[in-house]
Amino acid sequence: MMISLFLSICLLLVAVANGFGEEYEALKGLKSVKAVFDVRAGNPKSAALSLKVIHQTYQHKNITAVTKNPAFAVVFIGPSVKLISKNREGFSPEEQNILDEIASTISQMSKEGIKLEICLIAAQVFGVDPASVLPEIKHVGNGWVSLIGYQAKGYSLVPAY
Repeated sequence: MMISLFLSICLLLVAVANGFGEEYEALKGLKSVKAVFDVRAGNPKSAALSLKVIHQTYQHKNITAVTKNPAFAVVFIGPSVKLISKNREGFSPEEQNILDEIASTISQMSKEGIKLEICLIAAQVFGVDPASVLPEIKHVGNGWVSLIGYQAKGYSLVPAY
């Protein structure tokens, strides 16, 4: 079962990285691309995969053909907030390695201009000390307010649960 899941994920990543060699009808006529990702996955493996695919999407040749600098934002809400803390207590050694991958991906995303935010309500609910949050991530009081604001500014909402 796990091998099958692993192979499926690998094939998905290869397909996304290759861009399927396609054109996207949905992108025709656009002059900009703006997306906000609502990240809630609390499972380290799922969250790591989601963040890698978000990052690959930002770099995707069809997106950068529309605009060199797409506007992407990631808002961490719900259990995902536990995965962006420097506090690794309660995570297995394997999960801690995945958290290192998440931190590395977040660092790369930030350097490329992707906005990253954490909902402080979720941090409080899930016992995450705001001081322990990765430094690239901006603190916002309420992640839903950010999601509403981004959408009002024309960002497409992309759920990443």
